[in-house]
Amino acid sequence: MQITAITDAKTRKEFLEVCQYIYKNDENYISPLDQDVEQVFDAKKNPFFAHGSCMRWILKDDTNRVIGRIAAFINDKKAYQYSKPTGGMGFFECTNDQAAAFLLFDTAKAWLAEKGMQAMDGPINFGENDSFWGLLVEGFTPASFGMNYNPPYYHQLFTAYGFETAYEQITNTIDLTKPFPERFNKIAQWVANKPGYTFEHFKKANAKKYVDDLMEIYNDAWKDFENFVPIKKETLEESFKKMEVIMDEKLIWFAYLNGEPASFVVIIPDANQMIKGFKGKLGWLQKLLFVYKRWLGVPRMRAIVMGTKAAYQKHGLESALFIKLGEYVLPKNQYKELELSWVGDFNDKMLSIHQATGATFSKRHLTMHKNF
Repeated sequence: MQITAITDAKTRKEFLEVCQYIYKNDENYISPLDQDVEQVFDAKKNPFFAHGSCMRWILKDDTNRVIGRIAAFINDKKAYQYSKPTGGMGFFECTNDQAAAFLLFDTAKAWLAEKGMQAMDGPINFGENDSFWGLLVEGFTPASFGMNYNPPYYHQLFTAYGFETAYEQITNTIDLTKPFPERFNKIAQWVANKPGYTFEHFKKANAKKYVDDLMEIYNDAWKDFENFVPIKKETLEESFKKMEVIMDEKLIWFAYLNGEPASFVVIIPDANQMIKGFKGKLGWLQKLLFVYKRWLGVPRMRAIVMGTKAAYQKHGLESALFIKLGEYVLPKNQYKELELSWVGDFNDKMLSIHQATGATFSKRHLTMHKNF
């Protein structure tokens, strides 16, 4: 077997196309767009390069067939917040071959160790955790846009190498064909009607305001979580820019208390149902199909992220946001389910909100950790 670093157009293409070999018999797999994967490794498009670095490789067998890939990266703003300097690995794909998987893991480990790292998390993204993050271990059904999917045997490869679970990522799903639980609905309506509370959906014409509001809420809401790194404005702007093509303004909601940004939820239509069958490509034919499928509409949405300022986390604002969302979504009779993804098992408050909505369990991912 031979490891090759990604250095040119040929190896970049091979890095992307290995997925078509790994998943050729898996009907549940929906390939992410090649351009979305490549953007992660483009210093001009990924703001994490301003405070980090990465490298990626492919693995070929003795017949010169590509049978695996991996990427390693260091986020300098986060690496040194752990007890040991910790890098990341991700975009792992491999045939069911332990020797091949271990060679890929060893390559990422060696690169990270050379740069002073003493541990690695994976599979994670060289970017925010709303996409390309986590090892799927339960719920092997078609993934929504941005969510990782992998064969079941990956878990055994990771654990055999010595990875241990750092935390679980829980995804729950709301069946929109059923009403919210009565208690949830009663509390949400009461909150929504309280004096001083106002609710607005995102408007592209005033995007700067909403990006600023989201950043203010997010950085306050998550500040007390371990290893938290504040989100930067340019990162949010890039995220909203990427969402533009599928965004529905009335699926992104903000709550205010006397004009102060207090809570938000960001939801997008599931673009994976628009790109299924594209095999990662987005040529002129795929673009026409994408526009047509977007016009038809898809039945599933994905909640990418929610947040509420610490001072307002017991005010029931999240419930009220769901009610406002429902006032728009339910009369359309288009969306049948809302995927609430993903919430760390350490986030009891958010998991409680999921439970209150009547959401049911659908997927489990793991963020794993390996000490060198």
